[in-house]
Amino acid sequence: MKKVSLLMLLCFVTITSKAQDIDALLAAGVEDAERFANDYLAPGTNGLMHSMNANWFNTAAAKPLGGFEISVIVNAASVKDENKKFNLNVADYENVSFEDGSPSKMVASVLGENDPAIFVEVEYDDPIFGNQTERIELPSGIGEGSGNLLPTAFLQGALGLGKGIEIKGRFVPKIETDDVSLSMYGGGLQVEFTKWLPADKVLPVAISGLVAYTHIDGAYDLTESSGIDGNDQSIENNTNTWLFQLIASTKLPVINFYGGLGYIKGTSESNLLGTYIVTNGPVSSDPIVDPFSISSDVAAVRGTIGTKLKLGFFRLNAEYHVSEFDSFSVGVNFGFR
Repeated sequence: MKKVSLLMLLCFVTITSKAQDIDALLAAGVEDAERFANDYLAPGTNGLMHSMNANWFNTAAAKPLGGFEISVIVNAASVKDENKKFNLNVADYENVSFEDGSPSKMVASVLGENDPAIFVEVEYDDPIFGNQTERIELPSGIGEGSGNLLPTAFLQGALGLGKGIEIKGRFVPKIETDDVSLSMYGGGLQVEFTKWLPADKVLPVAISGLVAYTHIDGAYDLTESSGIDGNDQSIENNTNTWLFQLIASTKLPVINFYGGLGYIKGTSESNLLGTYIVTNGPVSSDPIVDPFSISSDVAAVRGTIGTKLKLGFFRLNAEYHVSEFDSFSVGVNFGFR
């Protein structure tokens, strides 16, 4: 359990620890900082939403009444080059410009890296000295340090209710460190359509549908690491996703193959909270409280292919998903019937 929780925590910390650099852009004004943060964080939160929706199933066959399975699941979404950068167009900003006068540049998202470093100039009105300019380095992301993967991990259980109906649940118990807290839970309903057919016993394949919901709460305390004076500074994240999946699988005694077509829909909301005192920004030394909230959405079709090995109570499965963020997953499962 502890190792599963730590893997999930590592992925959240990897993204949010880079997001703390965004507070420096408050010198450009809340609206400019919010606009940058939204583009910067979206690839990371979207990738996590794909990663956390892998391995909801390992067969289309629903468990019989009383049948159950307990699983340890490890997922990873792969990061493509297109997710590592975004186009920063200064025309979309009020107080930000590039040092060399470029109208736009590709800059690192939370999944990328600025190499070499990229600097912008931020203009603000000082109440004494008038119009001033400050040079700020744009934050890099996790770059190659993540191995181009966004991992998630959790415990999962499934229980057969009979008549082709199976319920599922997954969770990561709340874990807390000095700076980070994280919890996750989800539930799903799988219905095997072929169970309702008279020829179910002789059909070589099973076909079913799945609906699943997943929720993550996370928070990162910025008070010690923020570069801006203030108090109670943090980033809080709330993520909710839905998965709708059509599944087909073989019905062999030991090794089986499964696949399907699904649709992921989700929203991830991140809030920069606390009090920030920007002494050289457009608001002078006035405190900024709870500066902004940003969100990103996913709505994507995905294809799945996988295989499952069953040896008595022990089952092992592996699968691959093709979507906006490709992902793969491995499950170690223990079950009855």
